[in-house]
Amino acid sequence: EVQLQASGGGLVQVGGSLRLSCVTSGFTFDDYAIGWFRQVSGKEREAVSAISSRDEGRLIYYKDSVRGRFTISIDSAKKTAYLQMNNLKPEDTGVYYCATGGTVVAGWAPQEYDYWGQGTLVTVSS
Repeated sequence: EVQLQASGGGLVQVGGSLRLSCVTSGFTFDDYAIGWFRQVSGKEREAVSAISSRDEGRLIYYKDSVRGRFTISIDSAKKTAYLQMNNLKPEDTGVYYCATGGTVVAGWAPQEYDYWGQGTLVTVSS
């Protein structure tokens, strides 16, 4: 059974930092892309960062508004993906999800992924 467990969210002031973790199990970690998505109430889930599979070269992509502030990384030995978020802004507030399966390239659309974590809430206060 494929499982993803996202954690690390919380309440932080503007300019602060958080590191999200996504611990996975039940599949071959390096065979698939990993995506981090964000969802705000009433809006569609949007990708903030994604990394392709090992065979696709672990290419990394960022949403324009987070590039230079967020860093996606992986630890294959721990089957864990991370999203380091620095210089947080109020517009970064939302529930963050990690996703995998269904794609080897760094997919940008939610429907490209088969498996999702439960989400972790990030609140950036001004």
